[in-house]
Amino acid sequence: MDFRNGRESRNVEDRRGQGGRSLGGRGKIGIGTIVLALVAMYFGIDPSVVLDTASVAQPPAGSSQPAAVRSEAENELARFSSMVLADTEDTWGPIFRASGQQYREPGLVLYTGTTRSACGVGKAQMGPFYCPADGKVYLDLSFFDDLHRSFGAPGDFAQAYVIAHEVGHHVQNLLGISGKVQQARQRASEREANQLSVRLELQADCLAGVWAHHADRARQILEQGDIEEALGAASAIGDDRIQKQAQGYAVPDSFTHGSAAQRMRWFRTGLERGDLRECDTFSAAAL
Repeated sequence: MDFRNGRESRNVEDRRGQGGRSLGGRGKIGIGTIVLALVAMYFGIDPSVVLDTASVAQPPAGSSQPAAVRSEAENELARFSSMVLADTEDTWGPIFRASGQQYREPGLVLYTGTTRSACGVGKAQMGPFYCPADGKVYLDLSFFDDLHRSFGAPGDFAQAYVIAHEVGHHVQNLLGISGKVQQARQRASEREANQLSVRLELQADCLAGVWAHHADRARQILEQGDIEEALGAASAIGDDRIQKQAQGYAVPDSFTHGSAAQRMRWFRTGLERGDLRECDTFSAAAL
């Protein structure tokens, strides 16, 4: 990717090195935690991750923690992530304005190990995620190393695709799509709920492609091999690939994000057409 003329976002919160420590037992659950659990349930998030928040230690008010020693490579990756977020801001703002709407920029929280979110405890093992309750993307930068080593998907544009996908969930949240889907999931069977989740995730892939389309037209960010990197990442984290790697076979009815072929197809749709209307995975007869 070519970000020589890019900027960094002002919406990045750096919590690296401040990961919570697990306590011996569960702490008291207050009314605020219960409210957050209900919010999580509304958005289809397992409320137990909220209740587990009491198990994450936070430094006392007014206390300070020593700054973590970070490698230059990690700091460069943090700057790159900030620049990707800034580019999504510069892309989605005009798209929303063109339709008479205002784009509220999401936050990006960089953390190490575990951290609190309005949706509960964020853990590195969960991978990057978007919390609709606070409008923030949560990212442990070690995921990018896993993406390369464990999933075989290296490259800066593979990393940018991951961030753009989570920002796609923010766009869905702003447009009211996420809330409608979660309401429908609560009334559906497990199989039907999984299918709705797949359509939501594939739409986020398509929205990531829409970002790349407009960003490249406006700022010429794509370089040779970038598209292949993004498609490689989309394929690597397809449900069928992950399930086969973990257990030797895939169970399509249990998919929640889509197959490798579906994820590549919808990212490419957004990339080639650059139109939100082409990302209507919910009306598509075939994914």
